[in-house]
Amino acid sequence: MWEKKLEWILGLVVLIVAALLANGDFLPAGGSAKTVSKRTVVIDPGHGGIDPGKIGVNDAKEKEINLQIALRLKECLEKEDVAVVMTRETDDGLYSAGAKNKKREDMERRCAIIREAEPDVAVSIHQNSYHQGGESGCQVFYYQESKEGEQLAVSIQEEMAAQLKPARKREAKPNDSYYMLRHTAAPAVIVECGFLSNWNEAQKLCTEEYQRQVAQAVADGILHYFSK
Repeated sequence: MWEKKLEWILGLVVLIVAALLANGDFLPAGGSAKTVSKRTVVIDPGHGGIDPGKIGVNDAKEKEINLQIALRLKECLEKEDVAVVMTRETDDGLYSAGAKNKKREDMERRCAIIREAEPDVAVSIHQNSYHQGGESGCQVFYYQESKEGEQLAVSIQEEMAAQLKPARKREAKPNDSYYMLRHTAAPAVIVECGFLSNWNEAQKLCTEEYQRQVAQAVADGILHYFSK
């Protein structure tokens, strides 16, 4: 008799606990009924290896500045509990030694990393250049067919304008030709942090302080996009 009564009580307890869990009323402090996955961002430092990218008026190599800003961006995002996947963390390019078209293989492998990571967004870090040294300012490009890409680009552009206070304020710009933007399913942007053809901007982009400012502005733009 007692065993049947105990079995009945245990069954009732199971039913009550199940009902509380279903309603979200029986969760630890800070918990939720549905586990929310951490946000993931792929950061792509442009160029690398035999491809230096743009060469600044101060002889700075774009590939090196891209990597430094990208690594600092990684730090900023990880402090906010964002998972980060890097396409490269060294000076090496993403091509095999025997590749006939190293540039194409490099781009294909970057896009493959993004596809495999299945990120919320992908951000490629670059520097700009122009034949006239007076051009300056940061600019974010997005694939013109991507509404989410546009929202991400605008968010980053606004934060960079507000925090870096460039002499010329540019706007996020659509693009339909950049390989990475066309071959990435996730919302993706290319961030041109400044002009290496501009002496003042090239000098700043080589300093740790300004690189950290750029990285923080980009990170805040990404986080603001996530908050929406």
